[in-house]
Amino acid sequence: MDIDINTLRGLATVFCLVAFIAVVLWAYSDRKHKDFEEAANLPFQDEGLTGSTHKNKKEAPHV
Repeated sequence: MDIDINTLRGLATVFCLVAFIAVVLWAYSDRKHKDFEEAANLPFQDEGLTGSTHKNKKEAPHV
C-alpha cells in the first residue's frame, strides 16, 4: 500500500470531521445541559460579594 501526502491529508480531514461531530454531539447532549447551565450562571452568583468588599475600602474622591 502506497501512502502519499494526499492520502494523509484526506485521512486528516476525515479525522477532523469526526472529531468535530463528536464535540458537537457532546456539547448538545442532554447529560451536559445542566453542567453548562450552571457554568453559564457562575458570573452572576458572586455578584453580592464584590459589592461588599468595595464598601470597606475608602475610595478616592473623583476629580
